Amino acid sequence: MNSSELRSRAEHGLGPILWSFRKEFIAVGVFSGIANLLMLTPTIYMLQVYDRVLVSQSELTLLAVSLIALFMFVLMAFTEWVRSRVLVRIGLRLDQQLGGRVFAAGFNASLAATEQTPARAAADMLQVRQFLTGQGVFAFFDAPWIPVYLAVAFILHPVLGLVALVFAGVQVLLAWLGHQRTAEPAQQATRAATDANMYLQGKLRHVETLEAMGMLSGLRRRWQERYAVAVGRHARAQDLAQKVGAASKFVRYAQQSLTLAAGAMLVIAGDLTPGAMIAANLLVARALAPIDAIVTNWREFVLARSAYARLRSLLDTHPEEPAAGQRPAPQGELRTRKLVATAPRRAAPILKGVDLDIPAGHMVAVVGPSGSGKSTLARCLIGVWPDTQGEVLLDGEPLAGWSRADLGPFVGYVPQDVELFEGTIAENIARMGEPDSPQVIAAARATGLHEDILRLPKGYDTPIGDSGGVLSAGQRQRLALARALYGDPPIVVLDEPNASLDEAGERALVLALQELRRRRRTVVLVTHRHPAVQLADLVVVLQDGTVAAMGKPPALAAPGMPQPPALGGGTPQPA
Repeated sequence: MNSSELRSRAEHGLGPILWSFRKEFIAVGVFSGIANLLMLTPTIYMLQVYDRVLVSQSELTLLAVSLIALFMFVLMAFTEWVRSRVLVRIGLRLDQQLGGRVFAAGFNASLAATEQTPARAAADMLQVRQFLTGQGVFAFFDAPWIPVYLAVAFILHPVLGLVALVFAGVQVLLAWLGHQRTAEPAQQATRAATDANMYLQGKLRHVETLEAMGMLSGLRRRWQERYAVAVGRHARAQDLAQKVGAASKFVRYAQQSLTLAAGAMLVIAGDLTPGAMIAANLLVARALAPIDAIVTNWREFVLARSAYARLRSLLDTHPEEPAAGQRPAPQGELRTRKLVATAPRRAAPILKGVDLDIPAGHMVAVVGPSGSGKSTLARCLIGVWPDTQGEVLLDGEPLAGWSRADLGPFVGYVPQDVELFEGTIAENIARMGEPDSPQVIAAARATGLHEDILRLPKGYDTPIGDSGGVLSAGQRQRLALARALYGDPPIVVLDEPNASLDEAGERALVLALQELRRRRRTVVLVTHRHPAVQLADLVVVLQDGTVAAMGKPPALAAPGMPQPPALGGGTPQPA
């Protein structure tokens, strides 16, 4: 990574975004300072009542002092309301600036097969925002005013200041010990709970299979094992947090009593007035309140800090793509040079130095046994396989130079496992964008799905539910093919598009391929069905991640009786 890329990431990372709110945080700090100064009002008021009003027996003095105190309390409430409102505004603006970027970065991380997902990234952003706009952050703004309260306590009497200083040190020590003891257990509990939830959500997507084959008990047992780990770690983290909280509560109550006792001794010795004794007790309690709040909200701080670290790493690893430009449509020439594709937890590469030339407007069929790397090659050709070496070139330029926003409209793709989305049929064909009715209908007609759609209750406006549950497997596959053809993209990659098709669907697919060939679109077809293979200009045979052979499509011995491609030996032969 060069210096300009590093500088760009630094300028657009999470830290600089938070730094852009520095004026708002300064405003919160200023209002926090005013509020903390006004919090001296009860102490001063009590001193005046005990040492002035009760001595002078003046009701007018009591009224004046009380009115001034009430005004100060109103002003203090106003400043606390303002700083809370500013923090809420910060949270809203943070969502506006980060929401889309965090979702996109989480999507890219999920595509790269990492643990981070859009849902996890959104949860991390919510954790950070809730902490920044919650009560816990006020303790950090109030903490710098602790020395002011301690100084006032020393002014009242050095012994009172010393007592307050000792208890402040004990509270700080508790906060540090709490961090040392609870930070890692809290993170482990969060990770274990996330692992259990993601495991359950992933498996419950296949409820019919689980129910039909009686697999629910096995799934429940495996989930309970993960859930038990999460519960155990959460209990341990809570136990440690409760211990720290109990110790903090003991120190707080002991501070109140011992400060009062020290003040009483000073009053007996004649070194302090009764009013100063009561006021000092309130003052010391107020001085230690921010530390107590930090101890109480420490777990939220630890979780927010972990979420912030994950978000920062996510945004640095997957920076914001540049805005989509007006790039011309590609011609569709695809080349691979020494392409190697790997996968996590797999020792050997899936693709091993594949060199392939696909001229623009040609149709290439990729065949081979299961596990030979056909689907991986298809994903590499459209730039969605994360771990690759070598080059994939589009019209002679690196495919990696295209942003997904620019390239997406020019690519049609049907994966092996068809995935549809909650929405209408028209929205799914239109790739979840604003449907262009003529193009939607044209794509549906090209796959022979138009008449089937018109027979549905609401036609193209029929909601298909999550994963297209209202459609048959063949209809879902043809709908995915229509989505790939939407907008007439110059590059179409089809991974086993006929796996679930019946005879009518197979005929529709052949007609669609013929139309693509007539329109000189670049088509990469991964298939085992030889009726589709015969339409190709070139057949590529993959074997164990390498190109074993290539050549013209073979003839069929008889209708419905395909033969393996007779491509002339084990070394690649040009078309």
